[in-house]
Amino acid sequence: MIYKKNKLSIDGFNINFLSKRFKTPIYCYSAKKLRDNILNFKKQFNKLNPLICFAVKANPNINILREIKNFNLGADVVSAGELMMAIKAGINPKKIVFSGVGKTNSELEYAINKKILLINTESKSEILEIEKIAKTKKRVVNIGIRLNPNTDAKTLSQISTGKKENKFGVNEKMFLHLVDHVKKSKSLKLKCLSVHIGSQILDHKPYKKMLNVVDKIIKKSNYDFEYIDLGGGMGIDYEHNNKKLNLRKYYQNIKKFLIKKNSKIIFEPGRSIIGDTAILISKVIYIKEGHKKDFIILDAAMNDLIRPALYGAKHKIIATQKNTKISRKTYEFVGPICESTDKFLTIKNFQKLKEKDFVILCDVGAYGTSLSSNYNLRPKPIEILLKGSKIKVIKKRQKLSELV
Repeated sequence: MIYKKNKLSIDGFNINFLSKRFKTPIYCYSAKKLRDNILNFKKQFNKLNPLICFAVKANPNINILREIKNFNLGADVVSAGELMMAIKAGINPKKIVFSGVGKTNSELEYAINKKILLINTESKSEILEIEKIAKTKKRVVNIGIRLNPNTDAKTLSQISTGKKENKFGVNEKMFLHLVDHVKKSKSLKLKCLSVHIGSQILDHKPYKKMLNVVDKIIKKSNYDFEYIDLGGGMGIDYEHNNKKLNLRKYYQNIKKFLIKKNSKIIFEPGRSIIGDTAILISKVIYIKEGHKKDFIILDAAMNDLIRPALYGAKHKIIATQKNTKISRKTYEFVGPICESTDKFLTIKNFQKLKEKDFVILCDVGAYGTSLSSNYNLRPKPIEILLKGSKIKVIKKRQKLSELV
């Protein structure tokens, strides 16, 4: 994004123009940025020839999935709904992995019927359920087993998934027991060791520790896994301070890990692919004077973007019309919902704003719309995709008549 004559633009489109044409709030995606992210990810790990499965939970918009499918990516899904959406978008079922701790019988049946690549299991009960379905259908089902490596991802506790107190995966003892069980089964084929330690990870060291744990477990299991699913979790620079995950070091660690192994790597990137491809455009409804700060009340709210309320996440805010006047008072950017947690960011020395100005919240492509709701009976916002010289509406704004 750049300013042209003090007006902010994205991919050549004036954001004020977009705001007036489509009305706010607007989720606005850049197809160019999405393409660049995918190609960069592929380049970083090209020598591994991995299977890259986009984490659909990060953004399940079917038009986004179709863009991703064009780069031959697969999908990581965690529900029947996500699996249906991935298949509807044209993603090859043989490039789809089904993860998650609580797959129901009907979801497992659906996945088996669609002949996806594999189901990553998370408990003995789940394995027994799949085995029962497979016997009924007289099929052999490909599965993985998710290991909990008890590795601290050094991220927010709410999005840490690889420590022993987390609900995900099984411990070493149970993992080895399940490997032995599946090896004896005539209805199951053990294809994969799966692991995932968390989200928004910016340091390669937890990944290195994770790989060391996985390496030891593989040796103890005495089993040749066709796939090693390393999950995702690769973070992005939300605070725009150039703090990024060193993918080169991560690649080098994986390369070392794969010595004397014939396994194919699976990645499940979500945020690192889609996170910084989108902005949320919002209008200043009112400016409310407070004691030591002014409340900038936006027409976007926590139902549109809940990450700040849920995780304390910070999304950079930028005015679409640049000026040189700096506010003497601190600005607190908030939404209109009746919750004190409906706030996005508190900023000192922000440029002076007035009512009806437009601002953008940056890096909202991941876990923005996918976590959105109709809280306070607010319609979900429109979503648009900028691609070349074209603007495509990829999801219409909800109408109140659809809610009441």
